[in-house]
Amino acid sequence: MKTKTLLLILLSMVMAFSAQAKTYKVGVALANFDLNFVSILRSQMVSELKQLNMDGQFVDAKGDVALQVQQVDDFINLGVDAIILNPVDTQGVKPMMDAAERAHIPLIFVNRKPEVKLGKAMAYVGSDSAAGGEMQMEALAKQMNYRGNVAILMGALSNEEARERTRAVEAVIAKYKDMKVLEKQTAKWQRNEAVDVVSGWLLNGRPIDAIAANNDEMAIGAIMALNQAKNKTILVAGIDGTPDGQQFVKNGGMTLTIFQDAKGQATGAVQVTKALLEKQKTQPYNWVPYKIITRDNLAEFMAANTK
Repeated sequence: MKTKTLLLILLSMVMAFSAQAKTYKVGVALANFDLNFVSILRSQMVSELKQLNMDGQFVDAKGDVALQVQQVDDFINLGVDAIILNPVDTQGVKPMMDAAERAHIPLIFVNRKPEVKLGKAMAYVGSDSAAGGEMQMEALAKQMNYRGNVAILMGALSNEEARERTRAVEAVIAKYKDMKVLEKQTAKWQRNEAVDVVSGWLLNGRPIDAIAANNDEMAIGAIMALNQAKNKTILVAGIDGTPDGQQFVKNGGMTLTIFQDAKGQATGAVQVTKALLEKQKTQPYNWVPYKIITRDNLAEFMAANTK
């Protein structure tokens, strides 16, 4: 009898130790590895998953919603413990949310906020897109002495970040009677697309005083087009504070950018994932604040959004 009791105690200890030592498997579905900010997110998540003794499997949707839906289904079929999702289309997330709920798998959104109400065992970690656009345009308007024509380079219109940042930029401009939106066009978050869009504006002789880009990559594309045209008068502002964006602020090509904390979002997403898996209390929305970067305060940000 004593032997049986001892065996039961030992078995319970082994089971308890096994539970504590469990290595969670996390599927990470990212919108597009080629996007600079997403690449930084990925690197930071790899590091944090390793730090917390969690296994991460990363997949690239290459900007394809249907492919991302399939990738999430594949993760579920593989039996992952949780899924971190950086959605291609923030309005097209319902099928993935439903699939995760049916499988009782926690789903954590990072960087791009879903435009659907979160369900149980779901969370969002990222920044408030509208706040980023507002900060960008207020700082840019001040540089313009609150007068002049603004052109807006928008990200992919399937994305909440692009629409919310653009809406906020327009709202700020509407506050000042001597400012107006002269042009507005998507460049799909891409540097080369922005070169083409801005080159077209310049060829058409549009009297632009400043360009507000929804991200740094498009801002850099705008600067490249301006350099090709030998135009040094148009101000350019970005959002993200990527290493490339910061370099353009340093050399004076970019007037300012808005720092989006990739490390904070990546580590936060992994930490919230672990908390959900361990049935700890979490907030549905976990906000990571933005900060303005100019040449005056650039030094404090230089090491922050590195890969």
